[in-house]
Amino acid sequence: MIMKATSSLISGLTGAVALTLLHQLFKKTVKHPPRMDKLGEQALQKIIRSTGHTAPAKEELFQVTMAGDIAGNAMYYSMVGALPVNPLITGASLGLAAGLGAVLLPEPLGLNEEYSNRTTTTQLLTVGIYLTGGIVAGLVLNQLRKKTRS
Repeated sequence: MIMKATSSLISGLTGAVALTLLHQLFKKTVKHPPRMDKLGEQALQKIIRSTGHTAPAKEELFQVTMAGDIAGNAMYYSMVGALPVNPLITGASLGLAAGLGAVLLPEPLGLNEEYSNRTTTTQLLTVGIYLTGGIVAGLVLNQLRKKTRS
């Protein structure tokens, strides 16, 4: 049981790191990249301000947002081991759902939708990075399960 949970957490963290690395790469190399870092910062500022507190300065806000994104995405992608389905299929489904949510939910949540919706390319890359994170998580869990069986 502990090994199963550990494998799922390792897989989730690997998927989250893959997503974050892709996002950072696209941020530097693509004309209209997804800016999920900015969306996360905006969401965090909104939450902090709703409690009557002041949001941290820009650099600290970025660091806190990145840490929260990686932790949250790691927990989310760790669900690849929760279903009795191939983890690759589960991971791809989780990634697709997260990517679609990242494109569809900012406006209803009162966030700047341009961070994930500026262009069709931005939308496709947004869905793609989350999908990739889920696939990576599923592939890693499959490999970890193979190692524990042998």
